[in-house]
Amino acid sequence: MTNKNNTKHQFDLHKGLKKHFGFNGFKMNQEAIIENLLAGNDTFVLMPTGGGKSLCYQLPAMMMEGVAVIISPLIALMKNQVDAMRAFSMQEGVAHFLNSSQSKSASQKVRDDVLNGVTKLLYFAPESLTKEENVEMLRKVKVSFFAIDEAHCISEWGHDFRPEYRRIRPIISEIGQAPLIALTATATPKVQLDIQKNLGMTDAFIFKSSFNRPNLFYQVRPKINATKEIIRYIKANEGKSGIIYCLSRKKVEELAELLVVNDIKALPYHAGIDAATRADNQDRFLMEKSDVIVATIAFGMGIDKPDVRYVIHYDIPKSLEGYYQETGRAGRDGGEGECITFYSHKDIQKLEKFMQGKPVAEQEIGRLLLDETVSYAESSTCRRKTLLHYFGEKYSTQDCGACDNCADPLNPVEATQETLTALKTIASVGAQFKTDHIVDIIIGKNNNILKSYNHDKLEMFAAGIDEKPSFWGAVIRNALINGLLHKDIENYGSISITKEGEKFIKQPIPTTITLDREFKNETLDDTMPQRANTSATDLVLFRLLKNLLADISRKINLPPFVIFQDPSLEDMAIQYPTTIQEMQNITGVGAGKAARYGKYFIDLIQKYVQENNIIRPQDMVVKSVANKSLNKVYIIQNIDRKTPLEDIADAKNMTMMELMDELETIVGSGTKLNLDYYLYDIIDEDKVDDIMDYFQNDTETDSLDHAEEELGGEYSPEEIRLVRIKFLSDIGN
Repeated sequence: MTNKNNTKHQFDLHKGLKKHFGFNGFKMNQEAIIENLLAGNDTFVLMPTGGGKSLCYQLPAMMMEGVAVIISPLIALMKNQVDAMRAFSMQEGVAHFLNSSQSKSASQKVRDDVLNGVTKLLYFAPESLTKEENVEMLRKVKVSFFAIDEAHCISEWGHDFRPEYRRIRPIISEIGQAPLIALTATATPKVQLDIQKNLGMTDAFIFKSSFNRPNLFYQVRPKINATKEIIRYIKANEGKSGIIYCLSRKKVEELAELLVVNDIKALPYHAGIDAATRADNQDRFLMEKSDVIVATIAFGMGIDKPDVRYVIHYDIPKSLEGYYQETGRAGRDGGEGECITFYSHKDIQKLEKFMQGKPVAEQEIGRLLLDETVSYAESSTCRRKTLLHYFGEKYSTQDCGACDNCADPLNPVEATQETLTALKTIASVGAQFKTDHIVDIIIGKNNNILKSYNHDKLEMFAAGIDEKPSFWGAVIRNALINGLLHKDIENYGSISITKEGEKFIKQPIPTTITLDREFKNETLDDTMPQRANTSATDLVLFRLLKNLLADISRKINLPPFVIFQDPSLEDMAIQYPTTIQEMQNITGVGAGKAARYGKYFIDLIQKYVQENNIIRPQDMVVKSVANKSLNKVYIIQNIDRKTPLEDIADAKNMTMMELMDELETIVGSGTKLNLDYYLYDIIDEDKVDDIMDYFQNDTETDSLDHAEEELGGEYSPEEIRLVRIKFLSDIGN
């Protein structure tokens, strides 16, 4: 690509992004990916769930000549994406899908739109793409590019292997030459190579985004009274959307029924339910008529709901790839997402039984993947670090702050000599044995396998007999994460020493490990993080907008998130847009959405602003206090970020008294501020409660002088004033 093309595309891209989707900027490396596709290059995209993969082919499809052919694994996923694209565009035929479920007249309408150049995105399942009539149609039109979504389905090492995906490359070659983009949210290096080989795109440009999802909180709980704990958790998070995964259809049915008995709006979803009921249950979940879906892994790739707030695994997943994909369905809008897994050794035994009778090679793959899951569940190492390491990504932060192992860490144990023992043992046997074999040597296990290799004669045999196998497992796992060892996936998990490991043997450096978790009888409430609401969003207006969204959703039979997502509603509840032009400046609202849905929301906001005498940021800019308006936005944004008030005041050259004047003006205009992060850091909780109680119950005036007189000398004027701001915000707004 030349610099000239780059500049042109960059200008067009940002303009197109705003026009078609209402966004002001790209996420992660979306822009580079789209640039590469526009330049006609094959493109391989590794991007986490919620990272914005769909935009990587949706935007270029809207900008390029011809029709983009999107190959997707599930009808439900295609339908969701087609609905979403139609919501963004004023042109009904801009996106279509073709599959066997459509009537003859519906299929003909699609073909007419495609042949007439109306359609920019055409979705197929791999089975439908192979039909001769579809191949013939695509030969008659210009195909801008082919996109393979959920590309991990191509690899037998992937967690959702689909044999039909392996037929895609020959069909594409039959249709004609066009750039190819393959996208997946979960692929280890082994899976990635397998995908590229099967699609004939080994020379493709590879774009790998970080697999880190910082908004997700991971935790593993002992499977003790799991059903009771799940009910308690859902009741405590009433109204939030969640998914619960179970291994068996029977358990799905039992758990869904039990939740309903406990007044929880829950529905089952598995392959044994007839297709019509299954589709209806999914639609009811998407339309927020049900809060919870209880499902096998059959439910997943077809879900494009951004505001799932929790994913619970009643049973441990079969692989870390499956686990990552399933937990990734939480918090796709960047909001909170809790990922709770219940773990017991009995589940592992069940999964091992499922593998019996399968081909030996498949059993080996399955056991290796299961070993990784067990290691993840039992480890006390940062869960984020373990997950990212599995996908070939290094996470150097010591404490992620968003997993149970970091929130409730075990004390580290000195393990320099033990690490040296493990490395020397591996060096003495060579790079062909798995972790359990190495551990058996170190603890001196007396078995025929060790004797057959003469490993019972090694110097390191029984060198660690005083420690449990789990201890040595933790030592080896720590060495893997720190790059001292390498696990060869293609050789079914054999362990070898890296160059860093060789350096360690020559010159050991101090090393600590954390021992594996001993699962005790804990409850979710013991460690469930409480996320404070620090948003400056007008929550009353936000709730009104949510209710309006639900009404519109029901009337036009579209999922609420297809119309507007929570970040858009939150921005409306901060900016108070009252014209179509202002609505187009709201995040996630382009010209198409503003024209199609904007009036309903504008009418509600106008009425709300008038009835509550709201001073909008836009109104303040129009008046002669533009600087104060800028200050207001800056203050709100930084309080959202939990910036200390002293730092906000310094940045704006204010005294603390001047800043408090601004805070009083902001809360007085109806904007809610959450200052708890600052208040409880500098004022005792009891003091805050006393002052709050005074303003709520003991006085009819908000006078500071009167408050100082009544409360006595225990509270400073600054403390009283800050708590009064909290009171006005919490109670008044």
